Amino acid sequence: MNETIDDIYRRQSRRVLATLIRLLGDFDRAEEALHDAFAVAAQQWTEEAIPANPYSWLVSTGRFRAIDHIRRRARFNASEADIADSLYPEGELTEIAEGEEIEDDMLRLIFTCCHPLIPADAQMAMALREVCGLTTEEIAHAFLISAPTVAQRIVRAKNRIRAARIPYEVPAKPELPERLAQVLHVIYLVFNEGYSASSGAAIVRADLAAEAIRLGRLLLGLLPDPEVAGLLAMMLLQDSRRLARASASGDLILLADQDRRLWDNGRIREGLTFAAEAMACESVGSYALQAAIAAEHARASTAARTDWRRIVALYDLLLVAHPSPVIELNRAVAVSMCNGPAAALEIVDDLLSEDRLARYHLAHAAKADFLRQLSRQDEARQSYEAALSLCHQAPEQAFLRKRLTELGDSAQR
Repeated sequence: MNETIDDIYRRQSRRVLATLIRLLGDFDRAEEALHDAFAVAAQQWTEEAIPANPYSWLVSTGRFRAIDHIRRRARFNASEADIADSLYPEGELTEIAEGEEIEDDMLRLIFTCCHPLIPADAQMAMALREVCGLTTEEIAHAFLISAPTVAQRIVRAKNRIRAARIPYEVPAKPELPERLAQVLHVIYLVFNEGYSASSGAAIVRADLAAEAIRLGRLLLGLLPDPEVAGLLAMMLLQDSRRLARASASGDLILLADQDRRLWDNGRIREGLTFAAEAMACESVGSYALQAAIAAEHARASTAARTDWRRIVALYDLLLVAHPSPVIELNRAVAVSMCNGPAAALEIVDDLLSEDRLARYHLAHAAKADFLRQLSRQDEARQSYEAALSLCHQAPEQAFLRKRLTELGDSAQR
């Protein structure tokens, strides 16, 4: 039974939290209500008696518990009683349905996290915590900063929301464009965590990837912008490979080795359509370019038949639109396919020498691969070991250990 509840927590907790924040008007109160609801579920649910709509049950239970806590405190604080009455009038029992307002509670949450009154660094930390459910340690690893710094940023963001009475809502259409960049970035981060989990036993968190795609569709309906279409296209095309990215035992499978018959053709067709729309506009943004790169992979029947030169050219444009050391690293991989590992190694060495990616395990893994291809085994081993020391995802760790073992076998031969 605990496994069932854990599974429901993984799939539903972020949406339950988003709705509780809307209903209760406070992040901390909603988080407490969320945990109370799951604690009650652990006591009351049985395999035969799981509610038909766990989401609705959890929201209602969490709300009841929150109001109950407030009313107990109201015995000592009259203002708490006013809060309780405004949130939940005596005798009212509202059934939380799966449709209606619920669908965009997650989008409300993202827009709240991305309000311009909240500092940008705190926006991202809070969004990853509240929308993705990442721990402060996982967020710290993603941003290469300390966990206490992340915690401080989240507390600061919540205090700003409370003090400024920032509304929990999707803004009016005239305000959407100025808030769009940050919201797209959050959805992008949610998808990335789903597409390649930062830690844990699995490569993919399918629930997060699916939620990011759902939010992308919802946002495109609100604001038909080329960059929204580009982000949605990129997510659909990347997600189309999900079933081919790991073996039955959970081992990582690289893009070049994937069985492309497992790719989702429906996702690819839809993604290619959105990508073409995004690239057809006069001004092409970074998400449209990322979608165009993903489209090149989707069109190729094999890794060898991929138009790597066009991908390098697209990365060149992407670096102009959105300079980033991670994009430079991805470009280096494409360069290796065009011009060989030596040219790519030079790029990665420059990135690592500037210390921009010193704690990014994929940079060390890429360097190790290029060194291995150049038969520089001892140096490759050092880079694989550096990558392994920085990696927190079990399948990637297993893959790096396999590469180290293969280096040992080749040395013996």
